[in-house]
Amino acid sequence: MTGPATVGRNEGALLADIGGSNARFAWLMPQGHLCHVRTLAVAAYPGVVEAVRSYLATLPAELGGAGAAPRCAALAVACAVEGDKVELTNSSWCFSQRALCEALGLQRLRVLNDFEALALSLPRLQGHQLRSHAAELPRPQGTLAVIGPGTGLGVAGVVQTAQGWQALPGEGGHATLAPADAFESELLAHVRRDLSHVSAERLLSGMGLPRLHRAVAAVHGQVAAELGAEALVEAALAGSDVLCVRTLESFCALLGGFAGNVALTLGARGGVYIGGGIVPRLGDFFFRSQFRQRFEAKGRFESYLQAIPTALITDTLAALGGAAVALEPSAAHKPA
Repeated sequence: MTGPATVGRNEGALLADIGGSNARFAWLMPQGHLCHVRTLAVAAYPGVVEAVRSYLATLPAELGGAGAAPRCAALAVACAVEGDKVELTNSSWCFSQRALCEALGLQRLRVLNDFEALALSLPRLQGHQLRSHAAELPRPQGTLAVIGPGTGLGVAGVVQTAQGWQALPGEGGHATLAPADAFESELLAHVRRDLSHVSAERLLSGMGLPRLHRAVAAVHGQVAAELGAEALVEAALAGSDVLCVRTLESFCALLGGFAGNVALTLGARGGVYIGGGIVPRLGDFFFRSQFRQRFEAKGRFESYLQAIPTALITDTLAALGGAAVALEPSAAHKPA
């Protein structure tokens, strides 16, 4: 939808961050703060309209109650956004932007890629929303990048311009994953037996962790237990399964190399941020891993990468904040 997507003085707006597994909703108050955040399982609803209506039905009286009908909304979705039809990459949800406006009675709607929204949030993130690899946090200047393993793998950037911060959406998670040593070459060779193209998302995501686990086991001449991503991470953090630990170590190392590639490609000298639902769960394991070492290990450009700060986004509402930024007057000229 086009047109200025601003929030009126006496009205709120609907915000959503919709991934492959979960849809997080919030209400944007006229004063600019978020409230009434709720997370709904995507699989529990046939589509976005039903999920939105379920969320709106829970709004308290001070926000309009169960009969609330927002005039303005911003939806961050885990897929490329082009044209009226929106099809989620890793779920069955799809919708028409025009039909969604009609079904919900919206006058203004902004639909953007979920990592585009997360990128828009980066310049406003504060220290309590981040955990850095160094003593100093990234400074919001120049070009910033964000990558995030969740159900899939999101990648985006944001660049500082004379008109403000401009998001750079993309589908970098589907770029080819590159090995950095002989062990990783064996891992990828094993995965290529089943997949003609091994993208970063195929291993560096919730969907990819079980596949990475099987590949690590195969390279070590073992057979991996059938574990989902959550169980695998829990076993690795508990130290109860050596193969799970090795898998998570490989995950962090590969993610570091991929993040370094993104930094070089975008020239993200202002900083590279890690979002998504997986890495924040890893805690100290992530910061003890080879992520940062592999991020910097780019031969002649090692010093270039050493100067780029990296930080973990610990605030799970950051993408919703970015969706709110997309509704501001300065963003009204951008296509929606």
